[in-house]
Amino acid sequence: MTTLTSREFNQDTGRAKKEAAKGPVFITDRGRPAHVLLTIEDYMRLAGGSLSLADALAQPEADFDFEPPRITGPIGRPADLE
Repeated sequence: MTTLTSREFNQDTGRAKKEAAKGPVFITDRGRPAHVLLTIEDYMRLAGGSLSLADALAQPEADFDFEPPRITGPIGRPADLE
């Protein structure tokens, strides 16, 4: 378990993320615990659920690369009813 001041967190978020991979990171504000940084896996385990694709995409900081392939040729075909 790691504790960082708000200033330390702001100055070195990379360190905070590395420490969160090992366990919760408590972030203090004026000497008192104010926030906890967790990996998404730890959070989901604690929340007792899984993150849906819609929930993941709805996050304000979501950054997903998605390049769907272009469709060429006809997009439909006659139905085989026999």
